[in-house]
Amino acid sequence: MEVGQERAPQAEIGIFGGSGFYELLASPREIWVETPYGAPSDKIALGELGGRRVAFLPRHGKDHRFPPHRINYRANLWAMKELGVKRIIGPCASGSLQPHVKPGDFVFCDQFVNRTWGREDTFFDGPIVTHVSAADPYCDEMRKVAAEAARSLDFPFHERGTVVVVQGPRFSTRSESREFRQHGWEVINMTQYPEVILARELGLCYLNISLITDYDVGLEGEPEVKPVSHEEVLRVFAANNERLKDLLLEIVRRLPRERHCSCAAPSSPA
Repeated sequence: MEVGQERAPQAEIGIFGGSGFYELLASPREIWVETPYGAPSDKIALGELGGRRVAFLPRHGKDHRFPPHRINYRANLWAMKELGVKRIIGPCASGSLQPHVKPGDFVFCDQFVNRTWGREDTFFDGPIVTHVSAADPYCDEMRKVAAEAARSLDFPFHERGTVVVVQGPRFSTRSESREFRQHGWEVINMTQYPEVILARELGLCYLNISLITDYDVGLEGEPEVKPVSHEEVLRVFAANNERLKDLLLEIVRRLPRERHCSCAAPSSPA
């Protein structure tokens, strides 16, 4: 199926589950979706959330078998497009680089910095060269709705922030983390790139929800704050799973039926 070709939609909103977040919908219908880029990370669960048709896919697979650099991001996004999805919500476990962004906070990022390499990160492999604007990669309309939802639930949140995306699966060295922090970036994560830019290539809106689980390598001057571990990430994420589900439900309920953003604007061939 070509980009832009329409078929009867099975879902309108797609949600990717991050580390420790593998189920969302009650009694879903699970399907495999074939794509030109291979298989998605797992079966896609179709169901209803807040009166809207939703497709849910754990980006690492239900058994977390795909590390960040091995996720088939192109297949995941293409599968959502095939199902009729117009908007993507991408929750993810993330670390904080700044003292004021605390574990348990939600950050709705509006910018990213890519520090990954070797990932398949475009649908436009030629023969016609196409350039996509990445100036504002996240959907401003969805981000504002998310802020309203978090405010209504009295959840701690930050309406914008920059996420630096690292290759993984290892965590940062102290020197790397210091560099990121000195740039003023707020969030560190391993999966936001190329997920968000692939959504933009397909004309899909994308909202990031960074659930802060840790302070990366700790806080300078506070030795009692230890460097992050995988076990701690999963523990904090699991402890906040219900809050995340409540937030997702409220966001989905509040999203307008029609899009009033520029995310679906066509790309520009060279």
